[in-house]
Amino acid sequence: MPAEKDRTTRTAALWATVIAVPAALAVAFVALSSLPGAVPAAAPSSSGPQPASTVPVEMAAPALAGDVLTACRALTSQLPLTVRDLRQRPVSAGPEQNAAYGDPAITVSCGGEQPSFLATDIVYPLNQVCWHATETPDGTTWTTVDRQVPVSVTVPKSYDSPGQWTTEFSATVLSTLFAKDTVPTGCTG
Repeated sequence: MPAEKDRTTRTAALWATVIAVPAALAVAFVALSSLPGAVPAAAPSSSGPQPASTVPVEMAAPALAGDVLTACRALTSQLPLTVRDLRQRPVSAGPEQNAAYGDPAITVSCGGEQPSFLATDIVYPLNQVCWHATETPDGTTWTTVDRQVPVSVTVPKSYDSPGQWTTEFSATVLSTLFAKDTVPTGCTG
């Protein structure tokens, strides 16, 4: 009887090992691959995210009041690491209120001045956030007009369809920043 009990114990131990070792390896792989700077499981494809420049993008970082700073931190903490094939890159100042993607950089800044524009100007409801576009010599700056804390996205001229790039940030704006009580005509449908 002791030999039979020993055989049963060994069989149970063998099955426990067969199940536990692969499970432990899977947990270790997931844990290690989620660490910052972890090596990806496979080489990125040529159509995947492009390498990010490590040169900081020059951005202003005006001092923000307490509630505005809190709102901007909430926004920037939820911004994606990659937008389409553009990876986020460092900014020269105010990472709690600024972000940049790609080269040339598409920039996101939070907490600036509320935009001023004519009542007859067109506003664009893009993915449930209302934006006003201002053309500059270098590109287009899109600023929210329906949020208590404004957000601006600047898209350089080298990118096609700047409004479509702006929509990439609408979900984060919508989920992190409160809407104004009163919004411009054209923001509601």
